[in-house]
Amino acid sequence: MSNARLLLVDDDLHVLESMADWLREQGYELDTARSCAEAFAACEAAAYDVAMVDVRLGDEDGFDFLEQSLRRWPATQVLMMTGYGTPDMAIDAVRAGAFDFLTKPLIDEELLMAIERALSNRKVLTENSQLKAELDRHYGMGNIIGQDPRMLRVYEMIESIADTRATVLVTGESGTGKSMIARAIHRRSGRAKGPFVEVACGALPENLLESELFGHVAGAFTGATSDKTGKFLQADGGTIFLDEIGTASPAMQVKLLRVLQELAFEAVGGTKTYNVDVRVILATNEDLAKNVADGTFRQDLYYRVNVINVELPSLRQRSSDIPMLAEKFLTEARDEVSREVTGFSDNAIACMRNHTWPGNVRELQNVVERAVLLGKGALIEVSDLPMDLRIGTGNRGQEASLTSGQTLKEALEGPERQIILEVLESNGWNRNATADTLGINRTTLYKKMKRLGLEDRVEAR
Repeated sequence: MSNARLLLVDDDLHVLESMADWLREQGYELDTARSCAEAFAACEAAAYDVAMVDVRLGDEDGFDFLEQSLRRWPATQVLMMTGYGTPDMAIDAVRAGAFDFLTKPLIDEELLMAIERALSNRKVLTENSQLKAELDRHYGMGNIIGQDPRMLRVYEMIESIADTRATVLVTGESGTGKSMIARAIHRRSGRAKGPFVEVACGALPENLLESELFGHVAGAFTGATSDKTGKFLQADGGTIFLDEIGTASPAMQVKLLRVLQELAFEAVGGTKTYNVDVRVILATNEDLAKNVADGTFRQDLYYRVNVINVELPSLRQRSSDIPMLAEKFLTEARDEVSREVTGFSDNAIACMRNHTWPGNVRELQNVVERAVLLGKGALIEVSDLPMDLRIGTGNRGQEASLTSGQTLKEALEGPERQIILEVLESNGWNRNATADTLGINRTTLYKKMKRLGLEDRVEAR
């Protein structure tokens, strides 16, 4: 019936055997485990499409398996099960990364539907991963790193729009990689063999920007001693990328509107009209809709540039990608300076994941390069990171004190995080034991770990 491979984890032998027999009758290939240790060993030995895991495993916690599975076997879809479920526990499970949360006694049809939904979701994730791998191999997407669902949607959009002629607007905060996205669209398109020309519109005053984009003839203005070919003409047959488009003056906006509509222009001081075959990609970190409402950006130009919008998430919105990005930047920096740096400590990774990254990917790259240059050991430790990451404010130049604008809650997070970390380590990262030691319930502990950036610190046992 189905060639899917399942793992069933439950410490109740009777339930385990009866469920296993029934699922095998439905055509599934299935293995069983009665503890986290057995489940980990099974996952090391085989690849599972779906794991069905009881929340209570004797003295162990099914959430421990969930966390390790997300880290080590992300393709496996995890269904959490319990006979003592509450709405809060279900919410915790889904937030922690479980595909679904089922309450015992299980209804046959409900279980089968949950498994099939999980298998369908796994298929979509696999297809997305294969798409990204194809883009990486063939179209230069290797520099764009991330497996966060938001980034997967960006990859899908690049695939679907790359070979069209439509104007593309790439939006996102500074440092999110808008230029890289523009280059990826170009390389994925039929124009890949043509030129890719990038213009930082915000870096030039209006008179120079016009000359840069459209060129000028000799004598057009003081200092124009010879003809100059503009960027639009240089990009003929390829792609032009106009960064920081939100900074364009009203007069420049009029000229841009015409060239976007007609793909025609005249050089500054000239009378000859040039017609070009150019794909236009624009980018901004500003809210152009708000600028239109404020009267600083033309509405007709906004509608013209906003044909297709690729919105890049900030780094704090995809913190799960931070370890992957940090390793990439570490490899690049290490190769440049020939230093023997092997990686990051768990504490350093947790510290970076807990930062808000106002400078986004660009800031992370700078932090890693600095740590490689200044670090003293084979592993980059928390002490090798800038002070603003270590104090957890997420803002440069602040100190860890109430006088710098922190609230009492923010000031107490550091000690609270350290206490929980120490108790987790002393209890071998067992949630139940840690919650008992701290005198709080497991759900409260999980919420605190999530808020304090400790959820990914559980090491494989």
